Amino acid sequence: MEIDKRALLRELQDSVGAELARAIDSQRETARGVTHAEAKPENDKDTRALEQSYLARGLAERVAMLEAAVATLATLKLREFGDDAPIALGALVTLEPTCGGAQSRYFVVPVAGGLKLASAGEPILTVTPDAPLGRALLGAHEGDEVSVRTPSGVRAMEISRVR
Repeated sequence: MEIDKRALLRELQDSVGAELARAIDSQRETARGVTHAEAKPENDKDTRALEQSYLARGLAERVAMLEAAVATLATLKLREFGDDAPIALGALVTLEPTCGGAQSRYFVVPVAGGLKLASAGEPILTVTPDAPLGRALLGAHEGDEVSVRTPSGVRAMEISRVR
């Protein structure tokens, strides 16, 4: 079964967009709480307003990060990868463990790593160049073996397909 990378990208964009909408709602609600009359300190030890302002600041940073991710995904150009093309952003990579186990598929994207996409009828995980697996995959070719250090030891996999 051929996997439509454009559908995967749309699913990823929808997921990040939904997360952005939730973050904006949370940030607005928290910012309202900071200025609410009940947030006024009752004494010099009452830090509710200060804590809410820290939370609002963190949520504002999250919103900015998600806005940047939405913009980055909107500019991602997808292409097909030939048999001899090195893995780059936009590649859909199938990995086979060298010591047995099930194959896994990864969609190499610039942002929003670690998300599970399911529109292809099977789980496909997103991976970014910032992740150890993403770093190992970039520039590799179909048929290459890559190794990644995990908490349970080094994991070796063969790249069985790149498209």
